Amino acid sequence: MSKVFEVAARYVERFAELDPVAATEAGIPGHDGQMTDYSPEGIEERVAHDRRALAELAAAPVAGERDRVAAEAVVERLRVAIDRHDAGEALRDLNILASPVQAVRQCFDLVPSATEADWETIAARLGLVPQALAGYQATLAEGARRGVVAARRQAVACTRQADTWGGVSGEGTPYFLALLDRFDEAGIDRPSLRDRLERDARRATEAYAALGRFLVSEYAPHADERDAVGEDRYRLWAAAFNGVDLDLPETYAWGWEELERIGHAIGEVAERILPGAPVAEVIEHLETDPHRSIEGEEAFRSWLQDLMDATVAELDGTHFDIPDPVKRVEAMIAPPGGAAAMYYTPPSEDFARPGRTWYPTLGRTRFPLWGEVSIAYHEGVPGHHLQIGQVLVLADELSRFQRTLGFVSGHGEGWALYAERLMGELGYLDDPAYELGMLRAQALRAVRVVVDIGMHLELAIPPSCAYHPGETWTAELALPFVIERSHFPADFLASEVDRYLGLPGQAISYKVGEREWLAAREDARRIAGRDFDLKAFHTRALDLGPMGLAQFRREMARSRT
Repeated sequence: MSKVFEVAARYVERFAELDPVAATEAGIPGHDGQMTDYSPEGIEERVAHDRRALAELAAAPVAGERDRVAAEAVVERLRVAIDRHDAGEALRDLNILASPVQAVRQCFDLVPSATEADWETIAARLGLVPQALAGYQATLAEGARRGVVAARRQAVACTRQADTWGGVSGEGTPYFLALLDRFDEAGIDRPSLRDRLERDARRATEAYAALGRFLVSEYAPHADERDAVGEDRYRLWAAAFNGVDLDLPETYAWGWEELERIGHAIGEVAERILPGAPVAEVIEHLETDPHRSIEGEEAFRSWLQDLMDATVAELDGTHFDIPDPVKRVEAMIAPPGGAAAMYYTPPSEDFARPGRTWYPTLGRTRFPLWGEVSIAYHEGVPGHHLQIGQVLVLADELSRFQRTLGFVSGHGEGWALYAERLMGELGYLDDPAYELGMLRAQALRAVRVVVDIGMHLELAIPPSCAYHPGETWTAELALPFVIERSHFPADFLASEVDRYLGLPGQAISYKVGEREWLAAREDARRIAGRDFDLKAFHTRALDLGPMGLAQFRREMARSRT
């Protein structure tokens, strides 16, 4: 093992000890019974680990291209993490999608629960939930003391999540108490273990209820009334999520251009479905057509599973060479209380835990299919599951950091959005209803570029736009615009706007990343001419592993010379 790979491997081991919740999410084994310390002291210990690893990498000899690529990828990720810490961002880590509020709860979705030993592990972590949330509250309180706070909107939205998991909202059985049903279904005859689980489930539930009370009564009054983070913070977060220093005015203008292009394409496809009807009427038709819908949560989950299984079988050996461990992906229904968007969780390093897609039903029992096909391709295959799973089998080529902790949203979400478009190019969206679903998803991602940059930088809506020309973007202006231009349901989009405001720079990563993937493919096609091989291009690009978009651009340019 080279020195670079050795440093990267040691980093992952210690990282997993310091952040067991993130280790579970990344599929790093051995820490599922532990809990992350979210207190200020825990945060400082983790950033000190980052600094040490960065210094070790600076001193490590680089032996060849494999080392160079690995070192650049790790260094870029560590630097952006340190930059965020030094800017105080950890002290206001509160948002509806990717903060400790969700992480402490969601990590229980990812651990095995079939055996008595599994439930011993779950019980060990469950007992630590109150401590974890208390440490997190201490961090938020310290941030408030220093005047480093999240927006009030995020505090209010996260209060609703905490109330759901804390049993305050009255929306069914609270999450942790519902774990007892899973224990009973496992058929384990161990009354003492069940008693322990019930005791700690009640304590975890109360800890979330206490978090909700803290957020609404102690934190929200000190939170920032402004949603916009401003250009400096936005650049910091955009670099973290995309791994590139973006020209924000150009990206904003390009987002408008993409939105107009996609809107025109939506109109053309809608005309093929119901000639002469406006787009809204076509969508209403697709939403209400019983022949294009599935009734029942389990029936819908089964449909998603069948779609992903069939896609793997058909793409393998034709457009991709899919490694055997990656051929398994599970469709899951997400527990209530989280954000509204479908998401993916990766396999464990040994594939004992498969990759999974998670679908939030938002209480619905009827599921129109026209918009779900391309999203399944995005989250499953050839999207996230293929990209992330394929990396895990490349132990001889990629460092352990690259395989487990290297995900960059611009690179990964860019690939997954590119994968949706690719499936259309390959003929999998020839049904115009499914094509319209893909275009709707594209429109949403283009809208994100416009409103995410627009809201956080408080930019003006172009004078040429029919929607509030010349006015400055706000959340109140953004929501009706997003509903109108992306054609998704209003309840979903309300959650989406909260998400954009809480994670500046993440929402743009889909289209920004897709732009880089398309540019890399076009450059490769132009240089190779008639010899261009799409399958070989995908293999070469994916085998590089995850990285920031700036490095991806450099590596793809190198591969063409």
